[in-house]
Amino acid sequence: MSKSILAVILGGGAGTRLYPLTASRSKPAVPIAGKYRLVDIPISNCINSNISRMFVLTQFNSASLNRHIKNTYHFSAFSSAFVDILAAEQTPDNPTWYQGTADAVRQGLRHINTFPSEYVLILSGDQLYQMDFNAMLENHIAKGADISIATIPVGDREASDFGIMKKNDEGFITSFIEKPKPALFKDWISDTGPEMQKSGRIYLASMGIYIFNRQLMFDMLLNEYKDGTDFGKEIIPQSLSKYKVASYQYDGYWTDIGNIYSFFEANLGLTQDIPDFNLFDNDRTIFTRARMLPPAKISGTTLEKTIIAEGCIINASRIENSVVGIRSRVGYGTTIVSSYLMGNDYFETIQEINHAHSHGIPNVGIGTRCYIRNAIVDKNCRIGDDVRINGGTHLENTDHSLYVVKDGIVVIKKGAVLPNGFVI
Repeated sequence: MSKSILAVILGGGAGTRLYPLTASRSKPAVPIAGKYRLVDIPISNCINSNISRMFVLTQFNSASLNRHIKNTYHFSAFSSAFVDILAAEQTPDNPTWYQGTADAVRQGLRHINTFPSEYVLILSGDQLYQMDFNAMLENHIAKGADISIATIPVGDREASDFGIMKKNDEGFITSFIEKPKPALFKDWISDTGPEMQKSGRIYLASMGIYIFNRQLMFDMLLNEYKDGTDFGKEIIPQSLSKYKVASYQYDGYWTDIGNIYSFFEANLGLTQDIPDFNLFDNDRTIFTRARMLPPAKISGTTLEKTIIAEGCIINASRIENSVVGIRSRVGYGTTIVSSYLMGNDYFETIQEINHAHSHGIPNVGIGTRCYIRNAIVDKNCRIGDDVRINGGTHLENTDHSLYVVKDGIVVIKKGAVLPNGFVI
């Protein structure tokens, strides 16, 4: 099965809604769960589904993403597996950047064309889920579909955030509406199965995951819809009346990490006793760069519902409902609540620590006697002693040189230096 399908992972646009996390990196390169990057999720889902040939399409701030993929995904010299970056490039016949999802794939066709396959799987680089794509492909083949769309049942609260599909009794999609207003909901109810209907999830939302018959996709992008720039907004809706477009309903956990709030919620959700997204699964490993880091060292800290990555040195008094990323350092007497510390890219040497101290510069990490709540601390920040960061809805949205506040969440910018006694 794996030889018949090729995966194309879309790197996404400028990621402005995830700013400042995307100020110097592309959306798929944003660190999640303390040790992974967002792009590891679709790549791992492919590897776990025995799909071993993948292209990642990027154009914004792609240096760190390229480095991560180059350092992470090495396959045997005797296998045909690969994860290749296709960066947006100007060519004589196309001088523009990617204009949308379909245009990005169109611009990559000349590279994709050299690898034979019967089907092409299109994935987004900024979603959190664990899915067996083989089951979706089997459904696609069994139905004799031209295109398949992965759909997820949603309720009233989320329906207006998505493209909503309506399917017939055979499981083919007959109509589509982008982000419907609540007044229209009653016309878009689908049979999502008794369990989903019981929980009020009665609308089928597009997950932005597609399987195309390869030849059809080439014909569509190069001929039929050669000016169409986006799959979800143009090509899919226009295909419903001409082609067999199947719905593949997925009932597991899936979240679209489009903005700071959803990113924050998804990360803190991992700290629950039984999280919706299971990192501890023998059959669904999340792959990432294998770093040769020492185990975490923790002294005198009360830990409650907290994930701690490797390489950390923690002397805090209390950490709860938080994710602590690789190589994090947290000083004595510090309390961290409902926060995501992304960690650091390097360890400071004793000499560097002493040099910073003698010049009045905080060390890399979190100082002593700090209080941090409802915050995301990006990589390589230096937070001094007695710093108070108290996020919440009482704070107005703001963009400061050191931090951003969005929806009550304080995001400390990458590499920011917060002096002793700083208060947010």
